[in-house]
This record gives sequence, C-alpha cells and structure tokens, in this order.
Amino acid sequence: MSLSAAPQTTKPAASPLAVQATLAPAALAPGKFEDPRVTLKGEARAVVGLHALETLWFNTGTLCNIACRNCYIESGPRNDRLAYLTRAEAAGFLDEIRQCGLPTEEIGFTGGEPFMNPDLLEMLDDTLGGGFRCIVLTNAMRPMQRLKARLLHLPHRERLTVRVSLDHYTPGRHEEERGPRSFAPTLDGLVWLSDNGFRTAVAGRMMWNESENEARAGYARLFAERSIRIDAGDPAGLVLFPEMDERVDVPEITTACWGILNKSPRSVMCSSSRMVVRRKGSERASVLACTLLPYDEAFELGATLAQASRPVALNHPHCAKFCVLGGASCSKA
Repeated sequence: MSLSAAPQTTKPAASPLAVQATLAPAALAPGKFEDPRVTLKGEARAVVGLHALETLWFNTGTLCNIACRNCYIESGPRNDRLAYLTRAEAAGFLDEIRQCGLPTEEIGFTGGEPFMNPDLLEMLDDTLGGGFRCIVLTNAMRPMQRLKARLLHLPHRERLTVRVSLDHYTPGRHEEERGPRSFAPTLDGLVWLSDNGFRTAVAGRMMWNESENEARAGYARLFAERSIRIDAGDPAGLVLFPEMDERVDVPEITTACWGILNKSPRSVMCSSSRMVVRRKGSERASVLACTLLPYDEAFELGATLAQASRPVALNHPHCAKFCVLGGASCSKA
C-alpha cells in the first residue's frame, strides 16, 4: 500500500514499525519515488517544511579507515566522493547561524570517519567555543584513539557527545558488518571515552531479527561487564537504527499518511536539520536536506542555510523506511 487508506473513525494510531513489518522484501517497484509532487498512484506526496534549524550536520568527508558491508554512504579507504570539509568552510556556516539568528543549538559531525579529517579538532574547538552542543559519530578506532591526548584537553567538552557505532553487542555480528578484528578496537575506544568522562552514546543496528527489548538487554549486559556508563534503556544513549536498503520496496508517503500514522511532519529529520557537504571537485560546500542522501542531487538545496530552508518532498525510500515508518533520527535527541 501507499499508506493512503482512509483513516479509521476511532483513529487508533497505526504502528509505524508494524506497518513496516508487513512489507515484503521485494525489489522497489518501478516508477516509485520518481515525481516529487505525486506518488506512483497519483496521490499527493508528503512534503516537510523546515520548522526550525535545530541541528546542522557537517559531513567531514567520506574517507573511512574501514569499509562496512552495508554502509549507506559507501564510506571506505578509497571513497572520497565527499571531500574533507575545512575549518574555514564550517566556520562560514556557524557565522551564518549567528548572523541570521537561527535557533540552532546542536552541530553534528559525521563521515566517513570524522577523526580522519585533519581539521576536525579545530572545528570542534570552534563549535564548542561558540556555545553549541556537538555530537561526533565515530567507530572509535585508531583515527580517534591517536588523538586521545588532544581530546582530553579539548575545551568545553562537557557539551560534546561522542556516539560510537557498535552495530551489535557480540563480536561476531558486529564484524559481519564492520569486518574482522573490528569489534575489540571499537569497544576499547568506547571504554576509554567512558572511563575519561566523555558524554558517550552508542549506535546499533536492528538487522538480526531481534526485538528491541532483546537488543537493549544484550547491550546492557555488555555495558555492565565493561563498566561503560551508558543506560541501554535510554533511546538517546543507545540508538537502534532500522536497516536501510533503497532497493527494497517500501510505501510512498502521501499527505494522508500523517493522519493514518498519527504522526506530525515535525517528527521527520528534515523539519529540523540540514547537512553540509563538499563534493569532490566542487569549489564550495553545499547544503543537503538530509544526512542519509549525500549523493542524490535532488536533495541538494543550495550553498547557504538560507537557500536550504525550503520544503523537502519525501521522494526517496529512506524517507519512508528510516524516517517516517522507522521513526529514526540521526540527532542524539
């Protein structure tokens, strides 16, 4: 279905995850997600306006020290499709936030592996020093660990959250995704962060047919065993992401879906965030609608935050599966 059935008169909310669970693992139907105005069935496509720019993401570049099996951005040691963002480029967007009086409180750094960017610590210094909260998404392996001494002396790090990608609480399943010998270094980095008083979170993945309760219980055992100061029951401390595969068939999101699912457009990431990238070969950085769609030029909104404030049509499978049905967000809150 395209989630276009008439709302029930008693209006019990359909569970987004229950709707998602009914989807057959079939290839994406031809013709879906092609027209930003209407769905394949000719229904009005859902559009999300920017309510307030609460979170600005900086993609520091797609280079990474490892190549994961299902990386949505295809990061790895050879992928430099998104070039390293520079300190000066990031500072320009921070200046625009201040000059325009935008309500942005959180700055996120993602990649690739952000700690491979040579300007990352200076960008963190500028951002934290400017009064923003920061979140860095990392695998906590060697690129981060070689900077331990500098991280310990980072000013204002009480406003910094480091979210570590630990796909599963067992080595075998984590390494199915991240590769051999990747679990122990990541866990070591996570323990170091926790032991040294960093505000720390973990990102896991729901891709092994476990229930959320089972997954949280497994992480809780691991955190207790290693004295990691994270509450596995806290959705911000342990973020469990739905799996993304844009080849799998998912419903298109229509304007009627908000009522069917009893959800608000403000619950979707693009109502409150944008991402800055610099494409390889480009002379300047640009602003995208979403952290999940770094290569789709249809979601490129301009060179400034002002230009990028226009509404976004939910015209991609990730919009449906990850954001609307999965209820997920890249932000820490």
